Amino acid sequence: MNEADRYKFMDLAIREAELAFEKDEVPVGAVVVFDGRIIGRGHNLTESMHDATAHAEIVALSAAYSHFKDWRLENCTLISTLEPCAMCAGAAILSRIKTIVYGARDPKFGGCESIFTIPQEDRLNHRIELIGGVREEEIAAMMKAFFQQARDRKGKVN
Repeated sequence: MNEADRYKFMDLAIREAELAFEKDEVPVGAVVVFDGRIIGRGHNLTESMHDATAHAEIVALSAAYSHFKDWRLENCTLISTLEPCAMCAGAAILSRIKTIVYGARDPKFGGCESIFTIPQEDRLNHRIELIGGVREEEIAAMMKAFFQQARDRKGKVN
């Protein structure tokens, strides 16, 4: 996948993140790409579904499993607006994802580079190519705006 494709598909992941933002979910979006086509997409639904595992990446991976009717996603790329957490990085490993492309780093929960390097752990049976920082500033600004709005809502007295 070339740089232009990474930007194009990240744009679609950003649209998913915007859907999450509109639902008062942490604005993270993800898509799974195979052979130049999106085969899975998702955005955070943890609040809506009352499910700590309903991360954008997990939702997108689940849709991709349905596309192939298989849990193996070899030669697929997972594109996420935020660095996947340890759970999502682990799910990508188990799914045999080829590449993870992400936008902003996650210094609190990052499972790819910020805290852990799960996708490139030598002790695991599969390693994933990592490409970070795609449209990072734009995505970081969206995250900052979301958390500022959340703080503002908590500070208001009804």
